[in-house]
Amino acid sequence: EGLAVTADRETLARMSFQRFFRMYPVLCGMTGTASDATIEIEKVYERPVTVIPTNRPLARQQWPTRVFRTLDGRWNAIVESIQQVHAQRRPILVGTRSIEASELLSSRLTARGLPHRVLNANFDKDEAELVAMAGKHSTITVATNMAGRGTDIKLDRESKEAGGLHVILTEMHTAKRIDRQFIGRAGRQGDPGSAQTFVSCEDELVKLHAKRIIRLVRGMTPSTPAQDEISGAARRRALAIFRLAQRSAEARGRRMRSEVMRQDDWIEKHLPGF
Repeated sequence: EGLAVTADRETLARMSFQRFFRMYPVLCGMTGTASDATIEIEKVYERPVTVIPTNRPLARQQWPTRVFRTLDGRWNAIVESIQQVHAQRRPILVGTRSIEASELLSSRLTARGLPHRVLNANFDKDEAELVAMAGKHSTITVATNMAGRGTDIKLDRESKEAGGLHVILTEMHTAKRIDRQFIGRAGRQGDPGSAQTFVSCEDELVKLHAKRIIRLVRGMTPSTPAQDEISGAARRRALAIFRLAQRSAEARGRRMRSEVMRQDDWIEKHLPGF
């Protein structure tokens, strides 16, 4: 290709986030989901966590989580729900875990004739504009969990009158605080809004952290496509398994970060110049 061959790269030093932040003489911060990591923050950074009440009473409605046997059943239900809420002229923000999932949902919405915008790393230049328009009535925005964070979504008058922003989480993440970050986009500053989570027994979360257990619930449910949604006692058991899988993933993440911190402390003690 006519490219110049560069020299081998050598790592001269490294530093974890934990070690970096602990170098500050004064350390503080603010986030809407810090309470979910209280124990870790107090242990690692020796900082207390204080929960501050919202500026205005929370008006967001949390709709029941819907559980499905298959991914296809879950996506079909998500599209149906979007179509129903869209008919009410409410703005909708749909959160996906990956770019691939956002593009898959986009293709399904296009097939239904539902106008929408996609916000992910492939369209990062348009991020500010897309987030600013996400609160406009009858607007459907599909976004990955990282896209648009930190940008406030303003509702127009028609949106508020229709019921506010409706947030749909297409699957649970490996940390509860990430779910809360996305759901928290609705009902800000006392605005009306609602949120709902959709999960399936084929989601990555349970495949990695509760694969054997979720098979039991999946096997007790009807196998016909028309009855793909799990309800009743099986739904309650499935949700308990999802919460167990999420806690397992969170614990694994804490162990990995703790191990990185221990390695950093060892290097700092025995190899001070590294």
